[in-house]
Amino acid sequence: MARAPVFLALLCLTAFALAGGADARKMVGVYELKKGDFCVKISNWGATIMSIVTPDSKGNLADVVLGFDTLGEYVNDTSYFGPLTGRVAQRMARGRFVLDGKVYHTYLNDGKNAIHGGHRGFSKVIWTVKEYVGGGDSPYITLYYRSFDGEQGFPGDLDVYATYELSSPYVLSIRTNATALNKATPVNFLQHVYWNLGGQGSGDILGHTLQLSASRYTPMDEELLPSSGRVDPVAGTNYDFLTPTPIGARIRKVKGGNVFGYDINFVIDGEGMRKVASVRDGKSGRGLELSANQPAMQLYTGNFLNNTKGKDGNVYNQYAGFCLETQAYPDAVNHPEFPSITVRPGQVYKHDMVYKFSF
Repeated sequence: MARAPVFLALLCLTAFALAGGADARKMVGVYELKKGDFCVKISNWGATIMSIVTPDSKGNLADVVLGFDTLGEYVNDTSYFGPLTGRVAQRMARGRFVLDGKVYHTYLNDGKNAIHGGHRGFSKVIWTVKEYVGGGDSPYITLYYRSFDGEQGFPGDLDVYATYELSSPYVLSIRTNATALNKATPVNFLQHVYWNLGGQGSGDILGHTLQLSASRYTPMDEELLPSSGRVDPVAGTNYDFLTPTPIGARIRKVKGGNVFGYDINFVIDGEGMRKVASVRDGKSGRGLELSANQPAMQLYTGNFLNNTKGKDGNVYNQYAGFCLETQAYPDAVNHPEFPSITVRPGQVYKHDMVYKFSF
């Protein structure tokens, strides 16, 4: 841990000192939430989780989130290290959808398709800091963004809030909500954190053991779209994580697009707030349990990382981290057989996540 922590600490202090002024709250900064030896750093650039420091089984601290040393690197990031993505996260076929008989075209930023809300989605904007308490019993920060009618091609104004809170020891809770103000619009957020429970830069995550509360998945085509609209059982496939299984056990038997690795949507069993996934790194003893209230989750194993310069001089290559992206079904706007993601004026979209760490 060389110069990066000092740089981030200075940014935290600057952001905290400026938070009293309305104009200052729209500046880009880094905000620290700290509870004992558990520390989370968040930027209002893209509502991005920049780092999470937690102990291992021997009490050694490490940052378990992949990312960068400087805010400038996040501004230019194309790997989506840690932001909240929207207005409609994940892929949308041809960037097109029909809502109430009207055809909408969104910005194409993934070949012929749209991904994570377009080239200037929620991950590429400055959020307003509405409230910030860095310490105490329940440190938290609440961020706000007004998405305007026509932004990236989406209809209607949308008020968006995201609150990050250390709700109890070694627990990070994220609560997001969005209210459609004047037009019906599709909404689907996800948090795009890359995890490595051994610590960022410690190697690959193939030995991490993963268990998912998902007995079904949506098969993807070569463009990573659920074009068939099918929902298939995981039993007997390489997507079966119903029992704890090393992430790397079958990774060379699956492809996410044209590369080996997982980039697949799972349908989470049950409804409401429930356990989605649990992961453990045997070497460090760190564990992570994720709960959420969304119907689905994308598992991505960093398949496209390739000589990516990260924190502290580390270089991230394929499988350096994994993502657990709770979400609605991908491309739901073009699949009436999937649960709807349309939010009508006055309705509120809610997406809650709880990350519980153990060691």
